Amino acid sequence: MSNGDIFVGEIIGTAILILFGAGVVAAVVLNYSKAKDAGWVVIALGWGFGVMAGAYTAAPLSGGHLNPAVTLGIAVDTGEWEHVHVYVAGQMVGAMLGAVLCWLVYYAQFQANAEEDIAQPTLGIFSTAPAIRNPVANLVTEIIATMGLVLPILAFGLTKGLGESGTAILIVSFLVVGIGLSLGGPTGYAINPARDLGPRVVHALLPIPNKGTSDWGYAWVPIVGPLIGGALSGLVFKAAF
Repeated sequence: MSNGDIFVGEIIGTAILILFGAGVVAAVVLNYSKAKDAGWVVIALGWGFGVMAGAYTAAPLSGGHLNPAVTLGIAVDTGEWEHVHVYVAGQMVGAMLGAVLCWLVYYAQFQANAEEDIAQPTLGIFSTAPAIRNPVANLVTEIIATMGLVLPILAFGLTKGLGESGTAILIVSFLVVGIGLSLGGPTGYAINPARDLGPRVVHALLPIPNKGTSDWGYAWVPIVGPLIGGALSGLVFKAAF
């Protein structure tokens, strides 16, 4: 795969991931949305479908990492670092693009925030926030949840039939749903630095009425935690398998 293919593939795939993921959160939480209050299960399914759509789309060009933690875990395991920066750059651009597309889809609902008697914070549509703010506990949650993603992804590669049949991506999509249902409660399961940072930047820049803070004081947790989790996954996999 060339650097150009990797960059374009990761932009497109990550943009689709964030469009679906941020989109389902917007659908559930924004006032005047037909899916208002549909619940956590719907959000987990939406993110899983976003992974499926984004990864299948990007796979022919880049392999469909869509996540710096996945890219890091693979690099630690294989020792191949040549394209890591290209993957991460594409993922960041794609995450920002996907966040802008979500804003455009729900533009009318975001604008309605200006008419509310009580402003509706919107950061949770774009990025994660902890249910209980405890940086150490939140960091540990993100590390463990990311290992729950990256370590199985590395192990799936040992089953040759999964890659040949194209079902590996489908299984990873179910895995993301499972992580959301089982491990997502404490922090909102970022498990992906680009997924959190790119949309957080976009949230800070977009002209959303009464949007509230972008919470930069917490932003390091969903970056550092997943990166540690990805690196640890690569080390564990390399040692055990």
